[in-house]
Amino acid sequence: MSEPHSHSHLWPGVPLALGSAALFGATPPLSKLLLDGVNPFMLAGLLYLGAGLGLALYRLLRGRQAAVGEAQLTARDIPWLALAIGMGGIIAPVLLMFGLSFNTASSSALLLNLEGLATMAIAWLVYRENVDRRLLLGAFAILAGAVLLSWQGEGIAFNRGALLVAGACLAWGIDNNFTRRISATDPVVIAMLKGLVAGVVNVGLALAGGALFPPASVIAAIAAVGFFGIGVSLVMFIVALRHLGTARTGAYYSLAPFIGALLAIAILGDAVTLKLVAAGLLMGVGLWLHLSERHEHEHDHEELEHEHSHVHDEHHQHHHDGPVSEPHSHWHRHAPMRHRHPHYPDLHHRHGHG
Repeated sequence: MSEPHSHSHLWPGVPLALGSAALFGATPPLSKLLLDGVNPFMLAGLLYLGAGLGLALYRLLRGRQAAVGEAQLTARDIPWLALAIGMGGIIAPVLLMFGLSFNTASSSALLLNLEGLATMAIAWLVYRENVDRRLLLGAFAILAGAVLLSWQGEGIAFNRGALLVAGACLAWGIDNNFTRRISATDPVVIAMLKGLVAGVVNVGLALAGGALFPPASVIAAIAAVGFFGIGVSLVMFIVALRHLGTARTGAYYSLAPFIGALLAIAILGDAVTLKLVAAGLLMGVGLWLHLSERHEHEHDHEELEHEHSHVHDEHHQHHHDGPVSEPHSHWHRHAPMRHRHPHYPDLHHRHGHG
């Protein structure tokens, strides 16, 4: 057996969450370059299909090697996966598109920030993830920056369109929390299935509405953006869920609009505004509050048996018959233990707090 690994509690969850936000944040400015003449439903569908088909090709090329390092979906995971796909891949996009048709763009942009709030609220209130004053301040600083960034000088219009957009955000928040339930399994397969289902649904809605496919060169460009901005981003988001829990991952993910705005300046030549600087300062404060968090206390690990990708660290002290490569995945048992170290509400630290 290899020696136990020791590393910062920030690694690899925080870089993965920030990388996921960066890739997703790059999607709007890149999509804007492709949107001219493409139906919004068709664009969304092709982005998701690009993600799903790209990840399917990656999974096919890796073959059996991919199955060794990750736990595979089982029958008990399917209901959670179906609920996540239904909420995030079907219900949310449909609610959003209908909401946009009844609501102003500025009001909708503000309301879309509710996804991060819904994700964190469900994680804290329903799944009882640990939260303290520092985390709350950091999360609301990030969200305040996102709200400021999407402010167009107009308030929120309280109409049926606003309710539909808010409903879409709630559906995505539920999707993120359902996805956490299966985050121990292969993230490529989860993201692939989400992409394929959401892609087929949105392309189907576009065709039903009379939309046409764009030229092949445009389809290829949209698929490439979807592969990285949605597919790879979602894989990173799911792995971050394992290490950080849903609330913290959702908070980091809320940085995506700011990253998108910076890329819009670089790619589209948008101006640097006082609003962007102020939003960046707010998000920077929130990010610092989260990065400087050090949640550490003596805690108990009850006996646990499960399967997921792991290395032989202090939480995985078990034997193998013969040499193994790391990381690897197999069904294993955790003996009861009590210790103290910095940690997040990851797969092994979902305990209660008094």
